[in-house]
Amino acid sequence: MNSHTPLLRRYVWRFLSIVLVLPLNAAELSPFGIGGGHINSRNVADLARWIPQMEDIGVRELRSIATSWGAVESKQGAFDWKNLDEQLGYLSQHQITTGGLLLGSPSWNTLDKPGSLPVNNIAGWSNYVSEIVKHTKGRIQHWEVWNEPPNFTGKDQTPTDYAKLVVAAYDAAKAADPSCLIGLAAKSAHVNYLEQVIKAGAKDHFDYITLHPYEVLDGIADNKGTEPIFMNIVPVVRKMLASQNPAKLNVPIIFTELGCDAKHKGEDTQAHALVKAYTMSIAQGVQCIQWFEGRDGDCGPMGLMDGKARPRPAFTAIAQMIKHLGQYPQYLGWVILNGKHYGFVFHGVHGTVLVAWAGRDDEVRLDGMVKVVNPLTGSVTSSDQFTLTKAPVMILGVPDSIVKQAKSSLGKLLPWGGDFTKAKSVSITIDGEQQEHGLHTLSGDALAKAVIAYGGSARAGNVPGGNLFIVDPGFLSYTSEPIEIAVVVRRNESNENAGFQLVYESTSGFKTAKPGWYTVPDNTQWHTIRYQINDAQFVNYWGYNFSLVSDGNTFNKYYLQSVTVTKAGK
Repeated sequence: MNSHTPLLRRYVWRFLSIVLVLPLNAAELSPFGIGGGHINSRNVADLARWIPQMEDIGVRELRSIATSWGAVESKQGAFDWKNLDEQLGYLSQHQITTGGLLLGSPSWNTLDKPGSLPVNNIAGWSNYVSEIVKHTKGRIQHWEVWNEPPNFTGKDQTPTDYAKLVVAAYDAAKAADPSCLIGLAAKSAHVNYLEQVIKAGAKDHFDYITLHPYEVLDGIADNKGTEPIFMNIVPVVRKMLASQNPAKLNVPIIFTELGCDAKHKGEDTQAHALVKAYTMSIAQGVQCIQWFEGRDGDCGPMGLMDGKARPRPAFTAIAQMIKHLGQYPQYLGWVILNGKHYGFVFHGVHGTVLVAWAGRDDEVRLDGMVKVVNPLTGSVTSSDQFTLTKAPVMILGVPDSIVKQAKSSLGKLLPWGGDFTKAKSVSITIDGEQQEHGLHTLSGDALAKAVIAYGGSARAGNVPGGNLFIVDPGFLSYTSEPIEIAVVVRRNESNENAGFQLVYESTSGFKTAKPGWYTVPDNTQWHTIRYQINDAQFVNYWGYNFSLVSDGNTFNKYYLQSVTVTKAGK
């Protein structure tokens, strides 16, 4: 390759970015964003280690740079903009737009407890927000208030404390630049916390919402079949907003962090997770996904590149997605291939694109020849059939029959073994094998290795992920109504002490259901424990709704026959 090719490609990309794909609305973001940890975002030298590579593959949106309170006002009343201006100038040269994080407390602002929200000095916080927004007007538009609260807040600080910070930031920022946008944030997919913050005073004081749904993506990366849960993240936020802040029902939602550990999951799995994450995020209407991170830094092996700037397969994967889907892909709808595999159809750069994968390998035949792209390598083959695996592929030139099917599903919930929107109950039963009827576990492939007992009518209670339960989003999602959870168990052959407690998502976070600890009486018969719950609020912010939690001495001493969730009012 000519030594000038990367430089030439960079200048061509800059030209195309300006002439061809500039959004009509200045607030519009490409979904293909990126983030960087602390040591990759402190100054221009940090950015120079990885930003040029992001530009080369077409990534245009960066989460944030050095915008914290302490970074710009290390001495009270003396703002220093030199580093921030240098960073903004550098990013402008590389055609990358950045948002900003409003967070932190300078050393001179003595907090009651280090690391907490600076609610002790709302006047100082407001002045910081006002000055930085005024100084960067026209250069930074998106301002995210804090990083994934209630993480990185004081141990005893509440949603009310965060709401105070949000309101102060909103008022100060809008006074400095009415066109700026303020983001309300929460860790993971913690919609319960967002609701509490809005109720505590943040209502109408935000323009977009940010989430970090790592745990929900883990189910996808581990091939657990939880795509319907990932696809329900935005719908459940919309349900919450419709209930608590209707004026903000349609605000943009941004995943300002989302990633996959390349070391523990494997580099190929990381790339698979990236393709699936961007595909399903765009499909459900997420405005921007800022993958964490561009290059490994101080937060583990999460980067598109490792610590020495070696590209991982995920680097190639996002480049291929941008190449074929374009900066602003149009989502057309989902399809079910062979009656069981998820596929998502888009209008891309040169026509229709299907992104698809399977839980288990299967042959798929289409009506006509297509081009099959491997996102991890960029290789392209032509065929009318292909093997669908857990590794996603992009199909270019999708047949009209697939496009028609996709358009008919637009706006509908992704199915998960049936339609449970009008069901009275959902359940898991063991009858030779585990039968899931609107109730699922995170056991995935591990279920096949479960100990089957009592004539095939039970499985061991220690199947990995088998104690984590998810109700179908169509059955119950966000809405809090009385339910009963019935669990049928017995001790195993050893008849040793066995038991658990049921922990569930409630309106106040995870909570232990009464009566607390349940001891399984014996192994001579099946025993049913029934939990009456009035404050369940299932939003999957850790990727599941309730769990059976045992201690180290008892979790593997019982067998499970069935679990049933019933709406008590039905």
